[in-house]
Amino acid sequence: MGTLQQLIDITSILKEEIKKLHFVSEDVLVSIDDKILRRAELEKAMILGNGEKSKSKIVFATIEGLKKVETTVWAIDDLEVVLKAGIFIPVHTICNITVI
Repeated sequence: MGTLQQLIDITSILKEEIKKLHFVSEDVLVSIDDKILRRAELEKAMILGNGEKSKSKIVFATIEGLKKVETTVWAIDDLEVVLKAGIFIPVHTICNITVI
């Protein structure tokens, strides 16, 4: 995903703060395998979020730096992840997602 320093510099935020951020324009993942894995993890997070109200930790890239949020994934499509309260994260900005 990145250097050790980048991993250390991930800022935790509340989902309500996402609307104020500026997302990177390029996909943060290069390999097709990584993109397929990201999609599978997003689908898992959505199924568990809707069925069991499980939260996920999402690490994503903004022009302000790497951010992470712990929230429930409600829906996904090819372009965006939908969180509660109509908050969206572009799929291409997501570095990692883990169901917690």
